[in-house]
Amino acid sequence: MLKDVSLGQYLPGKSVIHRMDPRLKLILTVGFIVVLFLAKGICAYALCLAALLLVIRVAKIGLPYILRSIRPLIFIILFTAIINLFYTPGDPLVSFWIFSISAEGVRTAIFMALRILMLITGTFVLLNYTTSPIMLTDGIEQLLGPLKKLHMPVHELAMMMTIALRFIPTLIEETDKIMSAQKARGADFESGSIIRRAKALVPILVPLFVSAFRRADELAVAMECRCYRGSEGRTRLRTLKMQRHDWLCLAVGIVLGTAVLLCSFFLP
Repeated sequence: MLKDVSLGQYLPGKSVIHRMDPRLKLILTVGFIVVLFLAKGICAYALCLAALLLVIRVAKIGLPYILRSIRPLIFIILFTAIINLFYTPGDPLVSFWIFSISAEGVRTAIFMALRILMLITGTFVLLNYTTSPIMLTDGIEQLLGPLKKLHMPVHELAMMMTIALRFIPTLIEETDKIMSAQKARGADFESGSIIRRAKALVPILVPLFVSAFRRADELAVAMECRCYRGSEGRTRLRTLKMQRHDWLCLAVGIVLGTAVLLCSFFLP
């Protein structure tokens, strides 16, 4: 299960999505999330799904890889759908004990599950699989640039966010190694009650924290040896500049977002 978590894993490529300006990816991601929460009706959700499948196709990322990365989140998606299924008011179709299922509840549960799935997949494709940590840092820093006038450490915040994201696959790999070593010594993490399995995970936490602090110290030493001093006097290998394909992608995103909103407000 841990190996299926793909958060923070960058998949190199030469597609249009990979070459897109990271600032534009951040803007399109935020816009996609806003449009998803405003979308209403089958037509609007169908357009969102079609746009997401188009991005996946252009980015040349295998759909089985994306589905495998969503597996660890299935419980959260199902739990959210079940809560909406039973607690959405409406004329009951089925009633038992203190629970009732209405047509509005079924509709809301399906749309909520689709919304979470598309939100996670869209964010992963635009910001995780197709954007390197360095480009993501530059994009966040440039978008938050106006906050520098308020003396906010924009560069440091962007760097911290990117390093934290990049360390997720490393910590997952380290956790998997520790669990394999503990299983070889007779540890059992899969049988027993939830409380027993939680207690069995305690021996994993100590070496995991030790390893995390050691890696953080090594990273700090490496950055200091390379004379890293934050944003002061820092130059960039690549200067972010919007290209023709970026403007085209922005126009397509605006058209699709407008179409989804029109379908939400004027079509059932």
